[in-house]
Amino acid sequence: MGKTWLVRDLAARAGRQLIEVNFERDPALKRLFSTNDPRQILGELSLALSVDIDPERSLLFLDEIQAAGEVLAKLRWFYEEMPHLPVAAAGSLLEFSLAEHAFSMPVGRIAFQHIEPMGFSEYLLAHGQQRLLSAIRAWRPGQALSATAHEQTARWFFRFAMVGGMPAVVAADVAGREPRQVRELQKELLAAYRADFAKYAGRMDRDILDSVLNAVAASLGRKFVCAHVGEGVKQHQAKRALDLLSMAGLVHQVRYTAANGLPLGAEVKGSFRKAVAADVGIVHALLGTPAAQAFPSWESLAPSLRGQLTDQLAAQQLRLTDSGAGDGPELYYWQRKGGRPGEIDYIMQVHGGVIPIELKAGAAGSMKSLHQFMFERSLGLAVRVDANPPSVMDLDLKTTQGQAVRYRLVGVPFYLLWNLPDIL
Repeated sequence: MGKTWLVRDLAARAGRQLIEVNFERDPALKRLFSTNDPRQILGELSLALSVDIDPERSLLFLDEIQAAGEVLAKLRWFYEEMPHLPVAAAGSLLEFSLAEHAFSMPVGRIAFQHIEPMGFSEYLLAHGQQRLLSAIRAWRPGQALSATAHEQTARWFFRFAMVGGMPAVVAADVAGREPRQVRELQKELLAAYRADFAKYAGRMDRDILDSVLNAVAASLGRKFVCAHVGEGVKQHQAKRALDLLSMAGLVHQVRYTAANGLPLGAEVKGSFRKAVAADVGIVHALLGTPAAQAFPSWESLAPSLRGQLTDQLAAQQLRLTDSGAGDGPELYYWQRKGGRPGEIDYIMQVHGGVIPIELKAGAAGSMKSLHQFMFERSLGLAVRVDANPPSVMDLDLKTTQGQAVRYRLVGVPFYLLWNLPDIL
């Protein structure tokens, strides 16, 4: 997802010589790391790569390190004996190497950063839309957003909904490639992920993994039921495949929470979950969304597909609301058990409060479940995400059960969901 590009860009910005080692392309270089002496390792690298290495002015980049997981243990000695040399490592499906390593990890000496696909704000920057981004980023409840800014941003967001945030796909879109070429590139990237996955996770039948991945795309917005994945796939196989896809970063699980208080993860139910893909581009590749010389209009898409894309895009942006390191914030939802139907699409912990988030694929829709949830949990703030301009209103009404409920509702268009913590 652009990890290699990021490290190369970092070296250029920092004015450091990039010493790049790719363990998948040059597996023989692993033997140079057999010693625990970082100076000896650099000396061997200097000979192997035919470059002079000055630790004070270089950046050592270990790419595709999942192909040489044992090298991770050597980073301890670089940290302790050569702290002036920055070392960056990147890899695909690195979680598998970490889960099965037979060496002592240098705890406290390595910082991990998970890389997500590009978000909508980055997509706007890639297209040179800094002015538009500044206009929407500055919006706060109680302020007005110009109709022009709303209309232009909504247009760009629909294109983002078709393109997604995979760097290579975004680059093709920025370069003016036709929509059908963008769609083909999404399919090629999905095929590359599948090939990588088969290489490093050969412990499970590839057909089962494909069935579960397809089931994730088909079930977007609904509870993911392992028993309903497909013919010939047993429930325990589907659960294992879903966990593997999650570990690989191709899928994220959205867990059920009772949402009676914080932390939300204290009241989860393991058998209740939804699932989303890492990027909407993967969804298009899986579902075969059409594209020719132009992308289809939002209104021309089947209502069921609009609902699926709505849930996917919301999850993708909510995972970018965490400013710290790690693999993104956990995503949760709520669903009434037994009796009357009711569901809250997403529930998040924002600024020490429980915030329910209601999604609407268009500009209108009922909020009966949200009203009832706000009454039962005695909450005072909720978010509605739809196609309307941003807004805020104080509601004073009665639920379908006749209970009086009052709360503040912040209306956020889909293109602003990534900025939710600042807005609130």
